[in-house]
Amino acid sequence: MTSDETLDQTSDQTAPPASAAPTVRLDLDGDLTALFRAVCDVPSVSGDEKALADAIEAALRPLAHLEVVRDGNAVVARTHLGRSRRVVIAGHIDTVPLTSPPNLPTRVVGEGAQAEVWGRGTVDMKGGVAIQLALASSLTAPDQDVTWVFYDLEEVASDLNGLGRLARNRPELLQGDFAILGEPTAAGIEGGCNGTLRVEVRVPGVTAHSARAWMGSNAIHSASVVLDRLAAYEPASIEVEGLVYREGMNAVGIRGGIAGNVVPDECVVTVNYRFAPSRSLPDAEAHVRDLFSGFEVVVTDAAPGARPGLDDPIAADFAETVLSLTGGRPAPKYGWTDVARFAELGIPAVNFGPGDPLLAHKDDERCPVGHLALCHDALRAWLTR
Repeated sequence: MTSDETLDQTSDQTAPPASAAPTVRLDLDGDLTALFRAVCDVPSVSGDEKALADAIEAALRPLAHLEVVRDGNAVVARTHLGRSRRVVIAGHIDTVPLTSPPNLPTRVVGEGAQAEVWGRGTVDMKGGVAIQLALASSLTAPDQDVTWVFYDLEEVASDLNGLGRLARNRPELLQGDFAILGEPTAAGIEGGCNGTLRVEVRVPGVTAHSARAWMGSNAIHSASVVLDRLAAYEPASIEVEGLVYREGMNAVGIRGGIAGNVVPDECVVTVNYRFAPSRSLPDAEAHVRDLFSGFEVVVTDAAPGARPGLDDPIAADFAETVLSLTGGRPAPKYGWTDVARFAELGIPAVNFGPGDPLLAHKDDERCPVGHLALCHDALRAWLTR
């Protein structure tokens, strides 16, 4: 998203038997940086989260103050203290694929507060997950009930998303008055998120032998019209509730061709439109279809955005408390995150977590140790006032 790239992967949705012993032990009460590295060092590319989910479940289940529920490779842990309100704090445990050679295990570069942890998942978003685990263990009596959600399949198509699966199958597990996503925000608060729409623009042609190309029509050549429209497109910056969201329209893939001696009869350009949360999905789709009028447009993936929601009293209180400790001011989230799913459930939500979002998914992904401590302490302060 950030947390919103689509990969063609599937997941094992079967929970392990109760007797299954994880191969990884997570120390929730030890050094936070060590816990962070341990979480990162369990590879959990989308569709392969079982080992990490097993380790998280095993670490949380012995804690007497938490009810722990397993759904596929998602783990939910809840307090039941009878508080007047409940906050949901969520993070996804999957990552995009490793590099070659693998950018795991993690390594630490630098010393003290300037140290950085390098490796896959350090930004998106196992820093947030490590903070959740540490606080879930140590906060036995927060001043509000807390639901901790660790879910799978965020980095793939939206219909596979583990949080979406929970919303469909176990909506009671996500009930709350406010939600926080531990997505990377460089320890600031990012409100709402852009929506995302992925389409295939199909360009037709007529096959022919390449030695007699004049007998056909080359679809790949004709795709230049689509690319020219994209090159000339000027994305908008749209203000929504005081935050300015930058839109984007980009070709992210192209395919075509039958054989090395055949003029192709089809070329498909995949286009991703990131749109401000003031637009609905139908509005976004209509905008894309208008841009590519004259061509067949097929929607392959879509997820609505979320308005900032910072005018909600609990969200405003959270922002005031956190920003008094971390500094700065709320910013927009340009990528898509699961705050949009909480918005659809009627739950105001914000993004808040360690790591520079500009480094998400990059080969040199890295997170400052200082971000971990800052986010951990700010979140703990708000939950224990």
